[in-house]
Amino acid sequence: MPDVAVVDLVGVGLNATDTLIPLAEFPARGSKVEYHRASFLPGGQTASAVVACQTWGLTTRYVGKLGDDDAARLHQSEFARTGVDARLVEVPNAASPQSLIIVDAGGERTVLCRRDERLLLQPEEMERDWIVSARALHVDGYETAAATQAARWAHEAGVPVIADLDETYSGVEDLIRCVDYLIVSRDFPARLTGERDLGLALKLIRKQYDCKLTAATLGQDGVIAWDGQRLLHRAAYHVPVVDTTGAGDVFHAGFIYGLLRGWELDHQLDFACAAAALNCTCSGARGGIRGVEHVEQVMATTPRYSIADPLAIA
Repeated sequence: MPDVAVVDLVGVGLNATDTLIPLAEFPARGSKVEYHRASFLPGGQTASAVVACQTWGLTTRYVGKLGDDDAARLHQSEFARTGVDARLVEVPNAASPQSLIIVDAGGERTVLCRRDERLLLQPEEMERDWIVSARALHVDGYETAAATQAARWAHEAGVPVIADLDETYSGVEDLIRCVDYLIVSRDFPARLTGERDLGLALKLIRKQYDCKLTAATLGQDGVIAWDGQRLLHRAAYHVPVVDTTGAGDVFHAGFIYGLLRGWELDHQLDFACAAAALNCTCSGARGGIRGVEHVEQVMATTPRYSIADPLAIA
């Protein structure tokens, strides 16, 4: 078997093609609404995070599963165009994961997902060298068994693991035990711990699962992170929002970029917030991924949202 090249980041997780439909407002139940355009774009939590990191100059690998349709060919083309080392498992006569995304005039998106069960990546479909020949591993947890196996390999090899979780999937606790940097959605900590106070829930998760960092993204309210000493809040940047699709994916990419650059946590989170904000100024999960200098310009010139008590909005 040929040697597997060492890369900065390997991602194991979701890809999807997004059919993006902008509307003035979300349809009322039972209504009939005319739309004027739809865009067919690549997306997916981990796939988009990997592409963002590749765009910023990191070397990357993506491990995932696709069908044999036009959507699969779009992903393959995008990975090749951006330079991502794509290790793809293809399933004959299967439709690749797809999302229908309705975006209202305020930029908020509503997602309808379709995924063929045959496209769930299985642990035996990965190779250990794909994972351990990287400086960091990123997982999203949807394919929980595969993500857990990859995280175990990485953990054993001393490769830091970053996770983007928004659901308490079956088996997710085994995955979290192998995660170093857990960055989740707003509601995840309460669902996992039963603790409604977000700050306390992040502290409980870090203690119970021995993570280095636990954090929750809060949309326009920014991010809250607990590193064992500080409960740190970084406010989001106030930009004209076109579409929030992919904001969380790009946030995770920004965090990973800062982590691999050895930045202080404050700077990592600021860069991640700025990258997510920039992505929201364009349509699509990857529409606003720009160079590092553009993210830094947002950090230098863009005001932030003001929040008196960050925990109160959680």
